Amino acid sequence: MINPEYIGFFAAMLTTSAFLPQAYKIWKSKTADGLSLTMYLVMGTGTLSWLAYGIMIKSPSMIVANVISTLIIVFIIIFILRSKK
Repeated sequence: MINPEYIGFFAAMLTTSAFLPQAYKIWKSKTADGLSLTMYLVMGTGTLSWLAYGIMIKSPSMIVANVISTLIIVFIIIFILRSKK
């Protein structure tokens, strides 16, 4: 039987890495023009909620994935806010 955490880590790797191309593009261009602040605020809130849930059920895959995702989302939000100035 496969440990469910292995599937969790695989899913976490895929969903977390989905933010990386956008973060890289922002980093390289130094602008976040055209990105939706609302979308990233909602996604960040959801990610923090999943993190809290992962902590509550003691799921390493959920904790790791959502800590990393939250950091990437915060990075993107910071650049969106800077580009609105």
